[in-house]
Amino acid sequence: MKYAVGLTFLLLSSMTLQAQKVSNKSALSIPQIMQGERFVGYSPSSIRWSEDSKTIYFSWNPNQDTLRSWYKIGLTQTEPEALSLEEELNLPGRGVYSKDRSKKIFTRNGDLFLEQRETGEIQQLTNTVTRESNPSFSKDEAQIIYQVGSNLFSWDLATSALKQLTDFKTGSARKSPSKSDYKTWLEKDQLEYFGILKQRKEVRELRTRNNKAREAKRPLTIYTGNKSVSNQQLSPDGHFVTFQLSRRSTGNGTEVPNYVTESGFVEDIKARSKVGSPQSTFEFGIYDIEKDTFFILDTKQIEGIYDKPAYLASYHKGSEEYKSTYSDPRAVIILGPYYSTEGQAVVVVRSLDNKDRWIMSLDVAAGKLKTLDWQHDEAWVGGPGVGGWNFFGGTIGWMPNDQEVYFQSEATGFSHLYTVNVKTGDKKALTNGKYEILSAELSHDKSRFHITANAEGPAEQHFYHLPLAGGKLARITKEVGNNDVTLSPDEKYLAIRYSYSNKPWELYLMENKAGASRKQLTKSTTAEFNQYPWRDPELVTFTASDGARVPARLYRPKKAKRNGPAVIFVHGAGYLQNVHSWWSSYYREYMFHNILVDNGYTVLDIDYRGSAGYGRNWRTGIYRFMGGKDLSDQVDGAKYLVDELKIDPDRIGIYGGSYGGFITLMGLFTSPGTFKAGAALRSVTDWAHYNHGYTSNILNTPVLDSIAYRKSSPIYHLSLIHI
Repeated sequence: MKYAVGLTFLLLSSMTLQAQKVSNKSALSIPQIMQGERFVGYSPSSIRWSEDSKTIYFSWNPNQDTLRSWYKIGLTQTEPEALSLEEELNLPGRGVYSKDRSKKIFTRNGDLFLEQRETGEIQQLTNTVTRESNPSFSKDEAQIIYQVGSNLFSWDLATSALKQLTDFKTGSARKSPSKSDYKTWLEKDQLEYFGILKQRKEVRELRTRNNKAREAKRPLTIYTGNKSVSNQQLSPDGHFVTFQLSRRSTGNGTEVPNYVTESGFVEDIKARSKVGSPQSTFEFGIYDIEKDTFFILDTKQIEGIYDKPAYLASYHKGSEEYKSTYSDPRAVIILGPYYSTEGQAVVVVRSLDNKDRWIMSLDVAAGKLKTLDWQHDEAWVGGPGVGGWNFFGGTIGWMPNDQEVYFQSEATGFSHLYTVNVKTGDKKALTNGKYEILSAELSHDKSRFHITANAEGPAEQHFYHLPLAGGKLARITKEVGNNDVTLSPDEKYLAIRYSYSNKPWELYLMENKAGASRKQLTKSTTAEFNQYPWRDPELVTFTASDGARVPARLYRPKKAKRNGPAVIFVHGAGYLQNVHSWWSSYYREYMFHNILVDNGYTVLDIDYRGSAGYGRNWRTGIYRFMGGKDLSDQVDGAKYLVDELKIDPDRIGIYGGSYGGFITLMGLFTSPGTFKAGAALRSVTDWAHYNHGYTSNILNTPVLDSIAYRKSSPIYHLSLIHI
């Protein structure tokens, strides 16, 4: 590890010395661009609407204050105005609506509030030192169901009656000490010969029964031991409570020294546990309120639950003892349930080894599961609307007919919208094509879907309407770039957070219909930022060694010289897109690339294998070999620079941070003739020391797939270079 650190330092020092020999010919400077938003300007964020759909609220900082503040602007206003403290404290809360959307229940500062949307009247229901959370309406909307601590309560809106629905407690129930056989025999013998003892026992038992009969009915106490309870949900009929039990990971967390502290002492920062360490486990419970009993859902009934992933077979070639199934069911997490208006339930089940995602109907009373859709991927299940290592349910909901569930799947290689009939199992694709559905939600009147997708190409994201039956997307937004839409509650207007390649995010207003004009509501960039003519990078593709067409952003000097220098930038995060027509999350690097071009450099920014926006095969192209195709895409990018743009092959550098730093190291270690200099910033040198959630998707775990970790970790490739 010390050699990797030393080498990186030498490379950075070399690049710095080279840079010092060349005077900066740019109007920009490094200190300027490293100010970040102080130099660029603070874009609006956290967009939300008033309930009457007449006012937009957002977080903003146009005056370069120490902190952001809340602003508002009405539909007919021309300038935003800052909120007063009172207005800020009473910002509309995100909550749950009644069926006709006339009421909304929400929480603020741990208390419950009920809003009448037509009048705007807000009624505070609770004012306690405990925190009420996760409110919802009962099926008949006569009660508010909410959570305090680990337990569910109901609040009757007509009578204000409060009822506790569950009683979860940590630890275990006290057990009466068991009697030995001798004591049991002796007690029976005593009662047989002493009538007074028998009479006293009968009186005592009758009194206990009578006292118990007089007690109000309480929910069963469910002891959870050392497990925590979450996701408590009351079924629409009020008969069942479903819940999740989780046992926290026992893995050691990483402690990172923090040397720059207010105290002046070195302090440790608690970080995540490493890949392959013990992880949290989950169970799904069902409490029958009427029977006052509960049980844990049996996962053995899940189709394919015993299957081993294919990669394990490669470690047992020629072994007659190897079996393709486990003796015990794989660990899963069950998300949901998601109820129809009639009370039918579906759940999303994900295997913790990342290989499978099931959408299943659930008979809550019987605890029976039925497969509606099974998504299996020998790499890992993921993609927009499908979910990933952070375990959320993804896009899922009930169609208006209450017989079909809509969801997203990568069945075609791209994430698209589907429906499945819970009775017949019939599936239907609502969208199709070589593009991705990024989000999908039913309109309030359930007449159509509101869709965000990159159907015009990976470089653009737009807002669309889609008929319930599926088919052609109706594009609503029209400006090239990224259109991040927040719908008004009445769904008549779009608050659009929009940006282009060389234009940071601003807020716009538009009617929710194709062809409508839009109005810009904010101007966030600073005068200093606006003085510079920011480049609109060219979007190009080049052919990789395996024939794939690789997308890239290209920055070129206007008068590029033959045999000039070039730099390849490698974005971080792995599964992230940076070749597009909107303002990059790597905006400091974007500004730095402008400085490089001003100084005669050509810059190539590649969406290598593993990047987002291009479907399943691109996403999983790095499975079991980070530093494989993701690196060869950089090497092929260097070849493109030389062959097509006549860059000097001896004047190509590479840099990036995090995953980009990792690729930089792999490039320098395994393809040393390609890159003459490199800067590996905050790089991963050994994937066995990275976190579990991200790394286990791609490389499995070090114990089970050591080959993948040895191929993928820079530290094992140091012997290929001369120190």
